[in-house]
Amino acid sequence: MNDIRDTQRQTNILIVDDDSDIRSLLSDFLEGNGLHAFQAANGPEMQQLLQSERIDLLVLDLNLPGTNGIELCRELRTESNLPVIMLTAKSSSIDRIVGLETGADDYVCKPFEPLELLSRIRSVLRRTQATAAGEAVATEPVKMRFSGWQLDIISRHLINPRGVVVSISGAEFRLLKIFLDRPNRVLNRDQLMDLMHGRDAGPFDRSIDLQISRVRQKIELDSKSPNIIKTVRNEGYILTTPVTVDYQ
Repeated sequence: MNDIRDTQRQTNILIVDDDSDIRSLLSDFLEGNGLHAFQAANGPEMQQLLQSERIDLLVLDLNLPGTNGIELCRELRTESNLPVIMLTAKSSSIDRIVGLETGADDYVCKPFEPLELLSRIRSVLRRTQATAAGEAVATEPVKMRFSGWQLDIISRHLINPRGVVVSISGAEFRLLKIFLDRPNRVLNRDQLMDLMHGRDAGPFDRSIDLQISRVRQKIELDSKSPNIIKTVRNEGYILTTPVTVDYQ
């Protein structure tokens, strides 16, 4: 399915922004492109809609009154893998890093063209739909084991050698699976960005080094001297540990 409008049910996008003009503009634009948009001005309204509606993707402003977008995204990640695209008026690397660390799947800076956001939404939805479709196929892996760790493909959980679930964002999950699918193969930044985001890769995706650093902090005994995902100087990165795959 290359077009969102080809899905069997309407795709629901929740826009959370305290600026009513931005909410209305984006709502009208998304509705005109085959999506159904819900609106929320703050965290409580967002939570209410998440409980009452089937939301497929969340467009979340970072600078909200009360509980800000960073905290809302962090809270959401404790109970859900719902795709999240962060919006912010800021464009510094610090804001981008904070957004990534909370588990956002993508990041768009204001001001932006609605077409850019639509492209990001479609890209994230395609990745989510492809993962869901893959999980339903009997020949797809359900668990990938490496160095005592497990990546559960169905529940999207990372489980450490003691059997404890370790929090992992959607982007970190995808990146780790890319390496597990290709053990002992050097992957450069461009290859990783293409595998992560395909044709929709943009300036946001230049943070691949940050994503690798975040994954290392979770799976390595010493993230500064990694033994699982190693750096190959002037070439890229390589997963050096054997991978065992369980299938359905």
